[in-house]
Amino acid sequence: MTRRVYLVRLRRSGGRREPIMGSAEVTDRDRKLAEKCVACGPCKSARRNQRGLAFWFVKLVEGSICPYCRAYERVYGRKAHEPTPEGPE
Repeated sequence: MTRRVYLVRLRRSGGRREPIMGSAEVTDRDRKLAEKCVACGPCKSARRNQRGLAFWFVKLVEGSICPYCRAYERVYGRKAHEPTPEGPE
């Protein structure tokens, strides 16, 4: 019975994956926290090199432990370890 209800919910949403927190707006606090992530040494190294100890560490802590990495994801729309695009956003 639970499985059936779950499938109906997916059909109603069009089969799309929706974020858990909904479509929350980015706040000034999020922007300030994201600035810390931009200036963070391990995060900078992970974005630039895409390998090594810093990359592994940032991938490990970004979603669960670090509030700066979570804010970076909300503000920029990508994970803290993902490379920065070359062109203007």
